[in-house]
Amino acid sequence: MKTIFEKTNGNDGINLTDKKLNLDFLPSEFVRNGEIGLPQLGELDVMRHYKELSDRNFCIEKGFYPLGSCTMKYNPKVNELLASLEGFNIHPSFDDDMAQGSLELMYKLQQALLEVTGMDAITLQPSAGAHGEMTGMMIIKKYFDTIGEKRTKVIIPDSAHGTNPASAKMSGFDIVEIKSNDKGQVDIEALKSVLGPDVAAIMMTNPNTLGIFEEQVEEISKIMHENGSLLYYDGANFNAIMGYTNPKLMGFDVVHLNLHKTFATPHGGGGPGAGPVGVVEKLKDFLPTPVIEFDGKKYYRNYDVKHSIGSVKDFCGNFSVLVKAYAYILMMGKNLKKASENAVLNANYLKEKLKKYYDLPYDEPCMHEFVITGERQKHENGVSTLNIAKAMMDGNAHPPTVYFPLIVHEAMMIEPTESENKEVLDEFVELMIKIANECKTEPEKMLTAPHTTPVKKIDEVTAARHPDLKYTD
Repeated sequence: MKTIFEKTNGNDGINLTDKKLNLDFLPSEFVRNGEIGLPQLGELDVMRHYKELSDRNFCIEKGFYPLGSCTMKYNPKVNELLASLEGFNIHPSFDDDMAQGSLELMYKLQQALLEVTGMDAITLQPSAGAHGEMTGMMIIKKYFDTIGEKRTKVIIPDSAHGTNPASAKMSGFDIVEIKSNDKGQVDIEALKSVLGPDVAAIMMTNPNTLGIFEEQVEEISKIMHENGSLLYYDGANFNAIMGYTNPKLMGFDVVHLNLHKTFATPHGGGGPGAGPVGVVEKLKDFLPTPVIEFDGKKYYRNYDVKHSIGSVKDFCGNFSVLVKAYAYILMMGKNLKKASENAVLNANYLKEKLKKYYDLPYDEPCMHEFVITGERQKHENGVSTLNIAKAMMDGNAHPPTVYFPLIVHEAMMIEPTESENKEVLDEFVELMIKIANECKTEPEKMLTAPHTTPVKKIDEVTAARHPDLKYTD
């Protein structure tokens, strides 16, 4: 495919003015004398170019997207329409009196998220999951600083999400990793061995990154609280438990939610996302400002929060994302519980169908996702997990997350979500069985996959070390 520069044909897409502009008010050193160097095409040519580029992208509208840990569920298109309603197109600097509708929506979204998490107070400001993590860790740090306790360490299981250590470290903590037991869960004895008066918190995902529910979470909570420590809940896998349990019942003190995962707002392009953070009662005075509140007559932004960590995002967060999440919650209602039920059912169905053909490191009932490995294929046929992932692309399926979690060699983390029906799941099973068989009969074919995509197998090392990011003639 040609670049848009190579398609240049000298046609102007638009003329801003036919009049010569008077630029005398600008200093001469800021006035361009030469050509800008932009491509010259008509509007139709530009439209066709970007449509062609778009068609090359794989998306959930095209096929199965089982990207483990990322919860790539279908985003209802009606939510996009609702987020674009004229009444929501207001500037965030408007006075509260002029923004009552938007403030009401955010307040009611807060109440809904408090209901499903069990928490006592919440902020909508953070703009992503990792941003929510760091916000939560900043709250924990300021809490201990305020009560005069010097706690410098955060415990993180080896099955945690990769951003957890970074979030804790950036918030000023030292990281202590503990190993999983033979069931893929937190090892209680390993946890006890690293506890001390300097431990501020533990960061956990439940179900964890292996897709396994931490059965001893209540005991972990008791152990941590008896030590004077707090528990942080990474809500990346919240799609597995809605309506069945919540972080408060498990004993957590801080939780973030990924609205762009569990509550069906779009991923992509690095954002915008949303990572609201909920806290228990004793931490509510540390939330970022402003906090959206209601006095019985008026919704308003409260900037007077006693021990606030300060603002972590402009205004009140990514508002359009909040609108979409609230629309999804209203649309689903009590069916949020059904969403989790179907997500868990779909994952267990795939796991049971595939474990005969790929290694299963932890043969436990899974929640919304599971991990299989390509160890067998690599050792017997020289076909790695990366090769298997590339081969999936020839079958109109997006590869799952691979080589993560790090504690599983040749890992493939598969999350079907609740969006997919049995026919789609069965097609994926057939594809995975076909790939497993071809690893034995045609391993050389696997090593050169994909074969049907617009871009074939690339030199990933060169692409990473020497990226070509700029067009040159």
